[in-house]
Amino acid sequence: MQTDYLDLYQVHWPQRPTNCFGKLGYNWTDSTPVVSLLETLDALSEFQRAGKIRYIGVSNETAFGVMRYLHLAEKHDLPRIVTIQNPYSLLNRSYEVGLAEVSQYEGVELLAYSCLAFGTLTGKYLNGAKPAGARNTLFSRFTRYSGEQAQKAVAAYVDIAKRHNLDPAQMALAFVRRQPFVASTLLGATTMAQLKTNVESLHLTLSEEVLAEIEAAHQVYTYPAP
Repeated sequence: MQTDYLDLYQVHWPQRPTNCFGKLGYNWTDSTPVVSLLETLDALSEFQRAGKIRYIGVSNETAFGVMRYLHLAEKHDLPRIVTIQNPYSLLNRSYEVGLAEVSQYEGVELLAYSCLAFGTLTGKYLNGAKPAGARNTLFSRFTRYSGEQAQKAVAAYVDIAKRHNLDPAQMALAFVRRQPFVASTLLGATTMAQLKTNVESLHLTLSEEVLAEIEAAHQVYTYPAP
C-alpha cells in the first residue's frame, strides 16, 4: 500500500448474528461470538500503539455493538471507535431508529454506503428494465432492492425528483448528505458520467417542499429494503 499507517481501520463485520443487514427484527440465538468485542478492541489497540493505525471504527454494526465497544473502551482504557460504516439511503433508513441517537450523543459518525441502493434509486431498473452492464443485470442474485415494495418506493422517489426537475440520483445522495449524523457518503460509480453526476450532488440543497414529499413517501414505504 506504500504507507506507514492507516488513518482509519474498521472492523468489517460483527462476529455474531445480528439484524443489521436485510432484517428488521433481531432473532434470539444461543450462539456465542467467534471473537469477543474486547479481544477485537485489544487487537486494534495494539495496532494503534504500534503506530500502524490512527483511528478505529466498525461496519455493519448495531446500536448494541457500538455501545458495547464504547463501554469496553471506557472500562479498559482502550481506544474509542469514531466511525460506523453502515447502509443508509431513501430505501433503508433503519439507521435512524437507534444508531442516529448513538451518533449524536457518543460522537460516532456514519460513513454511509449503498446510498443509491445498488443504483436502484436512479430509477434505471424500474418496470423490469435491465440496462446492459449494470450491477443488478450482471449480478441478479443481489435482490435486496428488487422487491415489489422497494420498486414502488423507488417509483415514488423518482417521481418526486422529476416533478422538481432534479436528477433522482442527486436527490437521493443530497438527502443522505444532509443528515447530521452522516460524516461522509461513500460512492460507487461504473462510469465517469455516473461519477460526475454523483459528485455534482454536493451542490444540491433540497427544498423544504421536496423534503416534505420525501417524508410523505417514507411514511408509505417505511422499510421497503432494510
